Amino acid sequence: MKNARVYLVGAGPGDPGLLTLKGRDCLAMADCVIYDYLVNPEILDHAPPYAELIDVGKRGGGAGWKQEEINRLLVTKAREYESVVRLKGGDPFIFGRGGEEADALAAEGIALEIVPGVSAGTSVPAYAGIPVTHRGVSSSVAFVTGHEDPSKPQSSIRWEHLARGVDTIVFFMGVSHLREIAAKLVAHGRAADDKVAIVQWGTYDRQKVCISTLGKMAAHAERDCISSPAIIVVGPVVGLRERLAWFEEKMTAEYTEAKTLNAGNADVVFSRLR
Repeated sequence: MKNARVYLVGAGPGDPGLLTLKGRDCLAMADCVIYDYLVNPEILDHAPPYAELIDVGKRGGGAGWKQEEINRLLVTKAREYESVVRLKGGDPFIFGRGGEEADALAAEGIALEIVPGVSAGTSVPAYAGIPVTHRGVSSSVAFVTGHEDPSKPQSSIRWEHLARGVDTIVFFMGVSHLREIAAKLVAHGRAADDKVAIVQWGTYDRQKVCISTLGKMAAHAERDCISSPAIIVVGPVVGLRERLAWFEEKMTAEYTEAKTLNAGNADVVFSRLR
């Protein structure tokens, strides 16, 4: 369509309350919503009842839509509808391939707008009670993919600089590569006893946190049955969780209130606490 526009919208990390106002407004006028696996289904309720909803999410092991197929779908739907929302978990431009999708649309002359979202890289640690920077503890933070493109001839991560040059390291999509991540960091000078937090389903009520050290994180994650999706935080800021684990306290308080009121779902809520 002549006036068609595609909105690349960040849905945030999972908690529907972390969707931005602008993201909500874009959804409210969408004719079509193309969304990812990690988008909380509750967020889709902001779309009009007539909007076409298309799930293009990738599951574990890479099953699902290929990126090239998603790019083509965006172009196709932009020519069919006036307002298309591409809804992506977290922030579209932080390990979300939003740049690739924007580039594909621009190449076809399709108008687009980027609506940044709350990144999992900062919000998930925050829900675990871990500030990624903290005065006197961490004055630098790096966001790193834990799952590089396997077709690349060699890693583009400068492990020697990463290991010793940054206070806090946050890995996305790295659960299946915990041993390799730990080995590379330690080999390049990071202490094996450096604190680590692995946060699964961060910001959801089923959030689960595994606290360990760099040298033991793979074994502890296996022990605690940690799997994707998860964020890995490496650095001394992890120690602040001992005092700042607010989310678990909130969930416990909600359970206590539900139990007091004899709510039927109280035990369901409590069973999700770790």
